[in-house]
Amino acid sequence: MFNTDNNLWIHQAQLLGEDGILRPYNLGIQGGKITAITTEDHRREYEHILDAQGWVLLPGVIDPQVHFREPGLEHKEDFWTASHACAKGGVTSFLEMPNTRPLTTNQITLDDKLHRAAQKSLVNYGFFVGATRYNLTELNQVHPVCGIKIFMGSMHGDLLMDDPDYLEQIFAQGTRLIAVHAENQQRITQRRQQFATQYHIPDIHSEIQDDIAALQATELAVNLAIKYRRRLHILHLSTALEVEFLRLHKQPWITAEVTPQHLLLNRSAYQELGTLAQMNPPLRTAHDNQVLWQGLQEGLIDFMATDHAPHTLAEKAQPYPQSPSGMPGVETLLPLMLTQMKQGKCTLKQVTQWLSTKVAEAYKIPNKGRIAPGYDADLVLVDLEQEYPVRRADLQTKCGWSPFENWVLTGWPQVTIVGGRIVYYQGQFNEEVRGTALQFLSD
Repeated sequence: MFNTDNNLWIHQAQLLGEDGILRPYNLGIQGGKITAITTEDHRREYEHILDAQGWVLLPGVIDPQVHFREPGLEHKEDFWTASHACAKGGVTSFLEMPNTRPLTTNQITLDDKLHRAAQKSLVNYGFFVGATRYNLTELNQVHPVCGIKIFMGSMHGDLLMDDPDYLEQIFAQGTRLIAVHAENQQRITQRRQQFATQYHIPDIHSEIQDDIAALQATELAVNLAIKYRRRLHILHLSTALEVEFLRLHKQPWITAEVTPQHLLLNRSAYQELGTLAQMNPPLRTAHDNQVLWQGLQEGLIDFMATDHAPHTLAEKAQPYPQSPSGMPGVETLLPLMLTQMKQGKCTLKQVTQWLSTKVAEAYKIPNKGRIAPGYDADLVLVDLEQEYPVRRADLQTKCGWSPFENWVLTGWPQVTIVGGRIVYYQGQFNEEVRGTALQFLSD
């Protein structure tokens, strides 16, 4: 079942051609790299053979926004449980956020995370450095990082960067990618007071952190990026207003992402899920769903992320606003989008672009996100014919729940390969595999 080294032959997998048609191919892997893509049979030259049985071979998913909670919040998640969830979901690399305890704001805290992930993570890993008012110099010095994370809103303590003067200083200094959580904290604070008597209504969260709060912050970040010609990435875009703004103002050095939650769920979800539907930025309306889909199809939104942000069921059961915002997602991203593909909402090529290729391009991660000779053998084999529901009992995330529970999905990963080694095979994990630290050409 599992190969002990990274010498592997994948036999008769369905591979997507440039014309959008699936055809059977064989894939050779040596030294963790893809060395051959062929219709010829060279099985005898390889030590390990994986019969793909007609499964579809895709590039491993790169999830560019996760919160894996280690260190300091391991009761919610840690690198061991989260990377199992990644492997089960076909996610072979992740980029993790700095709001842990301690915060990831300097070389010491970054090195600690790198060390922890090297020991525990079954998949590849990279990290953001968080911006505060006290580490403006370090933001451009710590290494390796995929970018600088700025919480313009929905945060408290040192990571809240809602002062325009400090924001401008960050944009004006350095060349690193800046990724923003774009919500206007001042407006949110005002609306918390305005709606304080309605906290008993679950979807009041979406009213407090409304689409205007998101738009105002996105406008500010984009204007600063244009002023300083600074590489900007807008995290978890959630509103039609932001899409329409980007339609007029987006520049080649600005990218944006969307989560499956903001595509597939809206405020109606509060009726069934209550505070399990609470996240930042909040769920919006069915109209926002529609415009976000349109923006993704048009390329205004470049790719997808889960914003995997687990909390325990006990924590989520607290009354609003004590209930924390966030939901898990790494296990369901790929089957959710392949189900949308099967329903005619998008193509298989678009799914691979949104979940792999464009992420690697945006963060300048070399040799990732494609199936091509010389690329890293980070791969996933999926079954596009079998349907299966999302069940709590099957989840690997430590929090043990999903907002998509009972959704019947297709395209569940059957095999996940990291660096040429099989890490997941039909419900079983090779816990000897460890991912490696991602490198970033822009770092």
